[in-house]
Amino acid sequence: MTETSWDVVIIGAGASGLMCAATAGYQGKKVLLLDHAPKAAAKIRISGGGKCNFTNLEVRPANFICSNPHFVKSALSRYPSSAFIELVERHGLEYEQRELGKLFCKARASDLIQILRTECDWAGVTVQVNTGIQGVTFNESAGFTVLTDSGMVSSAKLVVATGALSFPKLKATGFGYDLAKQFGLKVIKQSPGLVPLVFSGKWHERFAELSGLAMDVCVTAGEKSFKEAVLFTHTSLSGPGILQASNYWQIGEKIEVNLLPDVDVYQSLLDLKQSGGGLTKFLNQYWPKRFTQMWLEVHPLEDIANASNEALKMHAEQITHWALYPEKTAGYDKAEVTLGGIDTDEVSSKTFEAKKQAGLYFIGEVLDVTGQLGGYNFQWAWASGVACGLAL
Repeated sequence: MTETSWDVVIIGAGASGLMCAATAGYQGKKVLLLDHAPKAAAKIRISGGGKCNFTNLEVRPANFICSNPHFVKSALSRYPSSAFIELVERHGLEYEQRELGKLFCKARASDLIQILRTECDWAGVTVQVNTGIQGVTFNESAGFTVLTDSGMVSSAKLVVATGALSFPKLKATGFGYDLAKQFGLKVIKQSPGLVPLVFSGKWHERFAELSGLAMDVCVTAGEKSFKEAVLFTHTSLSGPGILQASNYWQIGEKIEVNLLPDVDVYQSLLDLKQSGGGLTKFLNQYWPKRFTQMWLEVHPLEDIANASNEALKMHAEQITHWALYPEKTAGYDKAEVTLGGIDTDEVSSKTFEAKKQAGLYFIGEVLDVTGQLGGYNFQWAWASGVACGLAL
């Protein structure tokens, strides 16, 4: 690092940091982008099974969890998903559309990283990885001074794009929260989000025996329901339906699973009783045989021909309102995002500047903004990065 004085220093070379750096660079700012990890955009590289679900065709404020639900509206409306799609198409990125409007890189996520790095190069941004941050100070005359492994740098403006606590193996830390507290900003308690749910006792054993099975169901936690697949693993319930529900689940509460969301189960059982059909064969039309076997061991209904309508109604209720009580989440190691973060009331929704400290900005996942599964968290990174970059 030969230069020591910059217009803007950005800490964190992830999705929001890269986007903000390129945007500010194109505004003619002299930008230094720092990261303590060995490579930029580590989370992009591994997300979506290495193909990165980089946005969604339809992004609405309702797709985000935030203490102030209005906070996300300004940035998302000014930089919609269509703007990011236009950017990657300009660079010739091949992508594919999957269920529920999700867009993924066709080949690999590193193609997307290359686009962001190219944008930063074109915008004249200096990117420096493998650079630990020891601390940050501010005074009126010198602005911000950032003490790094390789010396001190100063800037009039400092952007914190450090991400959150998910994936500690990728060197995720709570540095951004510490910096916010240093400057007097309120930070909302964090917890793992978009994360598998772990069970104990008999359900742990049963789910372990079903490991590898996936089923299309509807999962409800709190007042939110998600009609997506659930995956049984050796240690937990996972899959998109569970990850979505995990954002709304609290320890001690239940989740509810409708195992046949597209079937009028009670009527089907009445029809089955009338026709003299077998319950196992009926359920095997919809479920893997191993699951049917487990289900009927737990909820036996042996003689459907002689079962009362009340018994059939109860069985239908069990299938459509299967109540489960997870013990805990699988933690930050398995979480795709972090719930909570810097209170959005502390930050401008238009510029992302801290209200208590001029020249200090927070963007991306370090804020108390969490998207649902489906490319929404990356779209928040792009939108907040651009909004902040234009304001610098």
